Amino acid sequence: MKAVAHTLTRSRVRTFRIPTDSLESDGTLEWDATSLVLVELWCGDLKGFGYTYADLSCARFIEAHLLPLLDGTSASTPEWQLERMLAAIRNLGQIGLPMMAISAVDCALWDLYARLLAEPLARLLGQQRPSAPAYGSGGFTSYELGDLEAQLSRWAQQGFKAVKMKVGRHPEQDRERVEASRLVIGPETQLMVDANSAYTVAEARKWADVFYEVGQICWVEEPLDPADFEGLRLLRHQIPAGIEIADGEYLYRSSEARRFLQAQAVDVLMPDVTRCGGYTGFRRIAALAEAFQTPLSAHCAPALTTPIGCAAPGFRHLEYFHDHARLEDMAFDGLPELKDGQLFPQLDRPGHGLEIKEANLQPHQL
Repeated sequence: MKAVAHTLTRSRVRTFRIPTDSLESDGTLEWDATSLVLVELWCGDLKGFGYTYADLSCARFIEAHLLPLLDGTSASTPEWQLERMLAAIRNLGQIGLPMMAISAVDCALWDLYARLLAEPLARLLGQQRPSAPAYGSGGFTSYELGDLEAQLSRWAQQGFKAVKMKVGRHPEQDRERVEASRLVIGPETQLMVDANSAYTVAEARKWADVFYEVGQICWVEEPLDPADFEGLRLLRHQIPAGIEIADGEYLYRSSEARRFLQAQAVDVLMPDVTRCGGYTGFRRIAALAEAFQTPLSAHCAPALTTPIGCAAPGFRHLEYFHDHARLEDMAFDGLPELKDGQLFPQLDRPGHGLEIKEANLQPHQL
């Protein structure tokens, strides 16, 4: 068999802005479109790609600061490439947009490496389970009550064992919304709420009690500012014992994850592969969480997350977020198979298994 060269020969980054199917909002933000930054890397004719959900400035950052580092280097050493990129952006900041940029490149490197080896990425990352459990996520505060009920009940009927809804924008409506959601999903499906940092400690404590009473919720996500470790730790001990506190979607480095864990601020840690340094960063956070015996629940980007969800230790589930699931279905072929609330990787395809639907994406390119 002829050896395949692993030298990176070409790269490209593009941005697409795709309208949502309706105006959406959570506890602290409103939006009507989702932007996808797509990074493509080549070794000769073989291509791998990764992406993040960020705006055009992220693509410009990748083009200016990251892609020049890769030309002529090896595609078979993603972890070394991550260290090179981190060093290159030291004076620009290793949080926020620079790390989202690095995350897209890292995912592209891992995908290309797996394709060079003709291996599915889930196996290359150390697959230890056949599928990644998922939960349905949406329930936006902009939805009318009937739309909320329809979305959550549909997911429950599709076999999701848990569903999540947004709260906090209109507190006066949330008791009714949570109570109605519990009724339509039935007693067997877990109900989770996400406040997107809308509360103070006192407000979070109050609403956790209300939601537990009327909806038997099992999870409150990002109730406070994610930097309020002390507030999160106190809240964990003050809300009903049946509710877990989840946070970490804005983790950018494993050092930040360590601070969450050392502060005992969360019951479940939620890294996002499109923000935390890609697959390499996610693996590092997963190792830390395992050491602290804290489960992982991955934030968003379900198609991109499935391979690492099948491989990471202590992995509970990933977020089948309405916006991203809809966008990934429009943008890519080869999506993981969704069956009974589980995402199964395409093990007959190399890499993460996705292929770009150019005709669908082109009208949305910036």
